[in-house]
Amino acid sequence: MDIAEKREMDFGILTNIGLEPESFEASQTIIEQDSTGHEMYLVRKGRVAIIVNGAQVEEVGAGGVFGEMGLIDGSPRSASVMALEASEVIPVTEKSFLYLIHETPYFALDVMRTLAARVRRMNDKVLTL
Repeated sequence: MDIAEKREMDFGILTNIGLEPESFEASQTIIEQDSTGHEMYLVRKGRVAIIVNGAQVEEVGAGGVFGEMGLIDGSPRSASVMALEASEVIPVTEKSFLYLIHETPYFALDVMRTLAARVRRMNDKVLTL
């Protein structure tokens, strides 16, 4: 579930707090599995693939998030992320995340719903093995 499915993300608030989008071309890696990361990303434009051990497990489009686990627990990345097409993503550090939660309370709930939906999909996949 993308944040965009619940409500439209106001990307203006991100710019107002100094968060700038990063651009990636199709097939360019955004995150490497097992790397260290302390931020999550919001997809502003384009589509990205979440890849675990070489297999694509999810696709995230505009309004969606990825990398939230690295932000939350600081552990090595559990997946790689690659741009499927020219994409813009906005990195969100812990400090920015806390600000967004304070200023837009539903933001945290949307991120938690996204995370919960991903866990449920992974559980469904495991049950079919």
